[in-house]
Amino acid sequence: MARIRELDALRGFAVCGIMLVNTWQHVDPRPAEGARLMGFAEGRFYPIFAFLFGVSFALFLRAHDDRLIMLRRLAVLALFGVGHWWLTPGEVLLPYAIFGVVVLLPASYLPKWLNPVLGAVVVAWAIVQGSPWVLIGGLFLLGLACVDHGGPRPSLPFFLGSVVVLVAFTFWGVGGFPAALAGAAAYASGFLLLSPRVFEPLGRMALTNYVSSSFVIIAAGAGSFVSVVVVTAVTLVAQWAFSTWWLSNFRYGPLEWVWRCLTWMEVVPNRQTGAGDRRSAGTDPDRPRAEEEPGGRA
Repeated sequence: MARIRELDALRGFAVCGIMLVNTWQHVDPRPAEGARLMGFAEGRFYPIFAFLFGVSFALFLRAHDDRLIMLRRLAVLALFGVGHWWLTPGEVLLPYAIFGVVVLLPASYLPKWLNPVLGAVVVAWAIVQGSPWVLIGGLFLLGLACVDHGGPRPSLPFFLGSVVVLVAFTFWGVGGFPAALAGAAAYASGFLLLSPRVFEPLGRMALTNYVSSSFVIIAAGAGSFVSVVVVTAVTLVAQWAFSTWWLSNFRYGPLEWVWRCLTWMEVVPNRQTGAGDRRSAGTDPDRPRAEEEPGGRA
């Protein structure tokens, strides 16, 4: 099963938006300058991240149909989340791990037709209740269902419809979850149609980049909209350069490698060589491989 590079790129795009929003949210007090522009970013990127988490969960189970391994993988993520929560209360790694256990693991046993229905119902319930935590569970289910029913594919009608809803919500004064979800859908669909793979290194090292950005945000202490943009841009460029260099030598980012080693309870090979990693949910189509090695082996 080949790695889906468009999803890596989309994840990297979401990391960029999350970095911008998190930097802005650490400004206290927040200046009026730039507030309207940030309205196009706040709440738009975490839904993409949550949906992709459900997709990644399903892809991992497709390669390794062992719920105990997945449970251990989520437990390790929770450990990362506990440390990151101490640094930035309200972060998403710990809730993602918990929801992975209480939502995705049970849902993986359900009939495939049921998960998209449950996902849609839970998302609708989240919109009515205004609950971001319920929304995470619904998007996890939709991501899981997306893989179960053929995998994520960009759709022009879906993209155009999302854009129309986004514009209507923005200019008619409708906010909250409906506007955020419409924005997330429009951004994600438009991104997949364009498929700019320049974001791919950021997405393949999303855990490393997400956690390291928190240290930068706290250390930088941005106090204006301009400084928020500068700190975000400089950090993301530096992370992109580091990720690009790192992945030219290693298969997994630093934290991704630790996560994988703890999941499998052994040291996983990380150097870029001809030998494949049988534990990977997807192969890297660009890495060097021996002539006798099949290109699509998981």
